Amino acid sequence: MSVVTKLHFILYVRDQEAALAFYQSVLGAPPTLHVPGMTEFEIGSGAVLGLMPERGIAGLLNLREDEAPRGGIRGEVYLVVTSPEAYHRRALAAGARELSAMAPRDWGAQVAYCLDPDGYVLAFASPIPEGLGD
Repeated sequence: MSVVTKLHFILYVRDQEAALAFYQSVLGAPPTLHVPGMTEFEIGSGAVLGLMPERGIAGLLNLREDEAPRGGIRGEVYLVVTSPEAYHRRALAAGARELSAMAPRDWGAQVAYCLDPDGYVLAFASPIPEGLGD
């Protein structure tokens, strides 16, 4: 049986440079890779957030123009972090639109939601310490 050693989440973005600036500001760290067609950020151990231009994935998969990914809410990046409020504030300052302020959720986490400039939902979460969610 094979074992996954690293997981890449790749978001298709309209403008690679704008997405780089946004995520560098939100994550508070530089990318580990930035070349034409791909930007990557290490997210914890074994996970990578990749940013690929829409036209890049369309070309890679030989998609017709009308098949290429476009706008709208397209997915969610859910990050469990030690300071979700700080990440949420940085995302808003970098141009995200708030969807839901930090609040306790019924699955035992406190989470804030926003929408990045490419239509992806960003969730910044941390567990609710036992006894505080009762």
